[in-house]
Amino acid sequence: MNHPADITVYLAAARQGDRAALDEVFRRVYGEIHRLARAQIRRCGPQPTLSASVVVHEAYLKLARAPAVAWEDRSHFFAVAARAMRQVLLNHARRHLAAKRGGGRPVSLDSVDQPIDPCAAELVDLDVALGRLGALDPRLERVVELRFFGGLSEQETAEVLGVTDRTVRRDWRAARAFLHRELHGPNDS
Repeated sequence: MNHPADITVYLAAARQGDRAALDEVFRRVYGEIHRLARAQIRRCGPQPTLSASVVVHEAYLKLARAPAVAWEDRSHFFAVAARAMRQVLLNHARRHLAAKRGGGRPVSLDSVDQPIDPCAAELVDLDVALGRLGALDPRLERVVELRFFGGLSEQETAEVLGVTDRTVRRDWRAARAFLHRELHGPNDS
């Protein structure tokens, strides 16, 4: 594993427009980001059309195309990468659901029995619920994004958000309770 200070030095250079520095950051954290992406995909079972490498590379392209982001440190970089991976996974789920529903083309009666990937539907539902959570409390949405999509620890999440570990624990519990109610109803336990 790389020392966080090394990553911070490269991120500072990337903020100044050094594309090679961003490439170096990505090279150094690739294994960690790949593990996070693999864990996200594993939650849904085998995905023949989506691999961890595809998620990581698409997330990198999003990061590389974005205007110079003021990445402060390794944790902040992972927070931005988590958001990019969330977008990649969500876009894939939406495309998958659209294709199953005919993708804008007329749906034949023969295609009605095609199963819809429950994980894709759950991911879209989660995103809708996260949007509602973010409308009520943007920090709670960020906590979920950082912990669930980014795989950050409580301490890393606290550093990114500028709050205490205790606040992250409290926010994480509140966010999970909200999302559970949104996704499963108030009486489902």
